[in-house]
Amino acid sequence: MSNLKGVVKRVFTKQMEEDKSLTVYDLFQWKTVDVFMKNWKTGKIIADMQELEFPEGYSQTACNIIATKYFRKAGVNNPAGYERSMREVAHRLVKFWVDSLKDEGMLKNKNEYEIVYDELVYGLLSQMWAPNSPQWFNTGLYNSYGIKGEKDNLYYFDIEKQDVVESPDRYSRTQASACFILSIEDKLMGDHSITEQYVSETKLFKGGSGVGTNFSNIRGMDERLSSGGYSSGMMSFLQGLDRNAGAIKSGGTTRRAAKMVITDIDHPEIESFITWKAREEKKVRDLGKMGYDTSMDGEAYSTVGGQNSNNSVRLNRSFMEKVMNLDKDPDEEITLSGRVDGSINKNVKVRDLWNLINKSSWECADPGLQFDDLFNAWHTCPGGEDGKVGEKYNRINATNPCSEYAFLDDTACNLASINVYKFYDEKNNSFQTDRYVHLIEMIQLVLEASIHWGQFPTRDIARKSHLFRTTGLGLANTSSLLLALGLPYDSDGSRNLVASLSGIMTGASYRMSAFMAEAVGPFEQYDANKEHMLKVIRNHSRIAGAREDDLEDIHYEPQKVDHGVLKDINMGYLGDALKNLWSEAYSYGEAYGYRNAQVSVIAPTGTISLAMDCGATSIEPFYSHIVFKQLVGGGNLEMVNPILEIALKNLGYKKNQIKDVIDYIIEKDDEGKVIHGSVSGAPHLKEEHYKIFDTANTISPEGHVMMVSAITPLISGSVSKTVNLPNTATVEDIDSIHRLAWKSGAKAIALYRDGCKASQPLTSGLSGEKERSLEDYTYQELLNYSKNCVKHIPNRKRPGGMRTSRTHSAKIGDIELYITIGFYEDGHLAEVFVSTDKEGTVVKGLLASVSKALSNMLQYNIPPKEISRLLRGQQFEPAGFVSRHPYIKYASSISDLVSKIIDIEMGDFSRCQVKPEAFTPMSKASFASGGEKQGALTENKISEDGERIYGESCSSCGSTRMMKNGTCKVCLDCGSTTGCS
Repeated sequence: MSNLKGVVKRVFTKQMEEDKSLTVYDLFQWKTVDVFMKNWKTGKIIADMQELEFPEGYSQTACNIIATKYFRKAGVNNPAGYERSMREVAHRLVKFWVDSLKDEGMLKNKNEYEIVYDELVYGLLSQMWAPNSPQWFNTGLYNSYGIKGEKDNLYYFDIEKQDVVESPDRYSRTQASACFILSIEDKLMGDHSITEQYVSETKLFKGGSGVGTNFSNIRGMDERLSSGGYSSGMMSFLQGLDRNAGAIKSGGTTRRAAKMVITDIDHPEIESFITWKAREEKKVRDLGKMGYDTSMDGEAYSTVGGQNSNNSVRLNRSFMEKVMNLDKDPDEEITLSGRVDGSINKNVKVRDLWNLINKSSWECADPGLQFDDLFNAWHTCPGGEDGKVGEKYNRINATNPCSEYAFLDDTACNLASINVYKFYDEKNNSFQTDRYVHLIEMIQLVLEASIHWGQFPTRDIARKSHLFRTTGLGLANTSSLLLALGLPYDSDGSRNLVASLSGIMTGASYRMSAFMAEAVGPFEQYDANKEHMLKVIRNHSRIAGAREDDLEDIHYEPQKVDHGVLKDINMGYLGDALKNLWSEAYSYGEAYGYRNAQVSVIAPTGTISLAMDCGATSIEPFYSHIVFKQLVGGGNLEMVNPILEIALKNLGYKKNQIKDVIDYIIEKDDEGKVIHGSVSGAPHLKEEHYKIFDTANTISPEGHVMMVSAITPLISGSVSKTVNLPNTATVEDIDSIHRLAWKSGAKAIALYRDGCKASQPLTSGLSGEKERSLEDYTYQELLNYSKNCVKHIPNRKRPGGMRTSRTHSAKIGDIELYITIGFYEDGHLAEVFVSTDKEGTVVKGLLASVSKALSNMLQYNIPPKEISRLLRGQQFEPAGFVSRHPYIKYASSISDLVSKIIDIEMGDFSRCQVKPEAFTPMSKASFASGGEKQGALTENKISEDGERIYGESCSSCGSTRMMKNGTCKVCLDCGSTTGCS
C-alpha cells in the first residue's frame, strides 16, 4: 500500500492495468494541426507552425494558444529543435514533478512513480486541469532537454545547508509561481527598501509574474525625516514604481505588468490614493477631446500615471462598522495617522472617505476593496515564523494582483485549475465526485513538487516558500456545469453547488496535505501555527456542515452550505462527500499536521482556461451564448454555445424545439450580423427558463457578489472576480454593492461599470453612435458647433415621407392618451406625437403644440435622453395611476409619462414599475444611451466590419476581443492576459 493512504492508484488509466503494452499516450487519438496567427492590426505574423500534434478533441483555439504560448521554441533535442507535440510538453512537465516527488521521498517505489506519472499526463492531455503559465514556460526544460539557461538571480532553500542559496541557472529547478506578495519598509536603501522594490518588481515582471504590495508603511507627505527634512510622501514613490512597471512592458514584454497596489484606510495620503486613477482617467478623456489616441496602448494613457496596477483600499472592521452605521451617525470620524510623525494626523469623516471610494470606483473601476478583518479571520499562520500574534505581527497585509492569493508578506503561490465540466456525466446528468477528488489529490502532489524543486526571485520568498509551502488549486468552467444542469447562475442552487465544489476541492486538498505530512512531515512552521490552523480547519468544517458547533473567533455570519438546497437540485451526494472530506481533513490533520499552510484559491484562469477549451473562465458566468470557433487556416465561425443545447435537452425540450431556439439565437440579418444573440423571445422557450441562460451583463450585481461570498469561506485564499454593472449604475449602486460584499463575507471585491474607462466603448450597445452630452465632444467639434451657432446655420434633419413608428396607449386620470414615437431610417428617434380622445379641448391643443416642440428638438439633434430628463418628474394633474400601458403604472403628469415612454424606446426601463422579460426597442441608439439591455445580444459592440468589440485591444495579436476576467483581462483569440494566470 502507498504511504499516501491509498491515494496513488489508477483511476483514469485503469485500461493500462488490463493491457500492459499500452502507454498513457496510447489512450488518446492524435491529430496533426497547423497554427498560423498574425496581429490583425499590424499584419505581423505571430506564429506559423506546421504539423503540430495534439489530441483529437482539442479546438483550433486551444492548439493555437498552447503552441504559441507554451511550446518551447528552441534547444529541444528532437529533429525539429522545438516542441511540436502536446505529448512532449506533457512529458516535460510531468516527468519533472514525479522526479521531484521521488527526490522528496513522497513516492517510494517505481510503481507509485509510474501511476502518478500516467494519471497526471492523462488529466493534462484530457484538459481536465492545467497548471499556471510559469509552469508551462519553465518546468522540466533541463530535466528533459538539458536546457539550463543563464543565472537569473533566483534562489532556493538548500535542505542540507539549511539556508537559502542562489540557483546556478534558470531551468535546473523551476520558477513555477505566478503570484507574489512583497513587503516594503519605510527606507530608501537596503533590504525591503523602496529602492529594492524597483529591482524585485522588475525581476518579477521580466518573468511574466505578478506582484502585490501594501505600501502603507511608507510615511505620508510632509512627515519629518531623520535628516531634518520632510517626506515627499507615499504617492510620489507609487508614481515612480508605476512608471517603472510601464517601462518593463514597453521594454520587451507584450502584456501589461500585473501589479497590485494596496493602501490602508488610515494612511495620511489615502484621499489622494483613492482618487489617483480617477484623476488620471479624466486627463485621458480630456486628451481624447484634443484628438489623442485613448486606446490602452495609445498616447493619451502613456502620458498619465497610475495605469499599470490594480489599486485596492484596505478597510478594517472598525471602519466598516462605522460605514454600516452612517444612517444613525453620519458624523463618524477616523484618524488618518502619520506613519512616524503624529503632527500631520487629521480627523476625517467616514462618510466623506466612503463616498470618495464609491465615486472613484464609479468613475474608473478603481480602487477595489479588501476587507482586512475577513482576510485575517481565516489566516492559518498568524504566528508566522516567530510565533508572535497580534495587530503588528504576521498579518495578511496584501494579495497578488488579482486578489486570490492572500498570505504573509514575501511569499509566493503556484496555481493550477480544474475544468469541472470534465466531470459532468451527460448520460446521467450528474457529477463524478470520486474522479474529481482523485484529480485534486494528484494536483496537490504537483504543487508540492513545484515547491520542493522550486526557485524564487528573492531570498525571503525562497525561505518562506520552504517554511510554509502554500499552494493554490482552483476551479474553472463552472458556468458550463451550471448551464448543463439547468441552474441559473444567480440562484441558491448554483451558489450552493459551486460552494460545495470549492469546499470539496479545499477539503480534499487539506486531507491530501495531511497524508503528505505523514509521509515527509508538516511544513516547518506548522508547530508555531498549529493551534490557529486547526481552528481555521474547524471553521471551514462548520461552513461545510461537517461540524454543528459554533464558529470560533468569526465576527460575522458567513454563508454556509445549505444541504437542503443541494438535495433539492439532486446534488445531495455532493453534500455527503463535502462533509466526509472535511471530517477527515481535520482528523488526519490533527494526527499528522499539514504539509501546506494554504491549498486553494479562485484565480481568473485566463490563458489556461482557453487552453483547456473551457466555455467560461474560473467561476465567471458566460459573457455571451454566441461563441467564436477558430477555423483551421484562420478565420472565425460564429456559433451557439454547445452547452446550451445540452441544457435545453435536460430541460425537456424536443429536438425540433432545440433547433428552433438555436436558429433564433444565431439568426442573422441581410448584412450577416446576429439579430438576437440571446434566448429572449426564442420560440418554444418557457419564460421560467430564461434565468438559466443569463449572461454576465444580465445577472444582477448582487448575484455576482453573493456567488463570491458563498465560495469564500470554503477556500484558503480569496476569489478573483469582477462585479459587472451597467453604464447607468449610480454611485449609490456602487455603495450598495460594496456594503453587501462586506456584510456577506467577500474578502475582496472589484466593480466594473460598463464604459467607465476611456479605452472602452459602451459594451452594452448594438452598433450605433452613443448619444453625447457637451462634455463628450472634442475641441474641434465644439469649435465647429460654435461657428454654426454664430452663423445661425440650422441643422434640422427632417424624417422621410414614410417612417417607422410605435404607439403607446395609456390612460392617466380620465384622459386617454396615445403617444407615438417616430424613427428615422437609421433607427434614431425623429418625432413625438401626443394625442388624446378629448376632441376640441384645450388639452388636445396644448398636447399638439408640445408634440411639435418635442419633434423639432429631436430633429435639431437634441439627445432624447436630455428631452426625457427635462420632462421627467414634472407634477401636475392628471397624475397618479396609469392603466393600459404594460410597463408604466404611475406617472406624476403627462410630461412624466412621455419621459418614461422615451426612456423605454431607448431601452431604459429603470423608471418603469414593470420590467419586461423580453422587449426590443426600435431605436438604434437605445443601448448606446446607457439603457437597460433587453432581448438583443448586448454584451459587446459591433464594428463596421462586423467584428465584435469588447473594448481594449490585445497588445499581442491586436484582437478587440479582450474581456474582463476576474480583476484582469484575457484575449479570447490568443490567450494573452493582463493578470498572472
